[in-house]
Amino acid sequence: MGMLDRKKVCKFCESKEQQIDYKNYKMLRRFITEQGKIIPRRITGTCSKHQKRLTTAIKRARNIALLPYSNNIVQ
Repeated sequence: MGMLDRKKVCKFCESKEQQIDYKNYKMLRRFITEQGKIIPRRITGTCSKHQKRLTTAIKRARNIALLPYSNNIVQ
């Protein structure tokens, strides 16, 4: 029973006032890696309902250029 066995709690279920919105790119940035990949729910601890909403919001933010698709810069 180490630190890895602890059950992660969804931060969106825990705090009802925090909403998932594609316009809030600063909050969404915490759920993508340096390369621009979406972090899976087994690592972040979000529930499946909120992970789906999070993924949709990240994709919408990418579509209107609030978030990058990747971190690759062409030279």
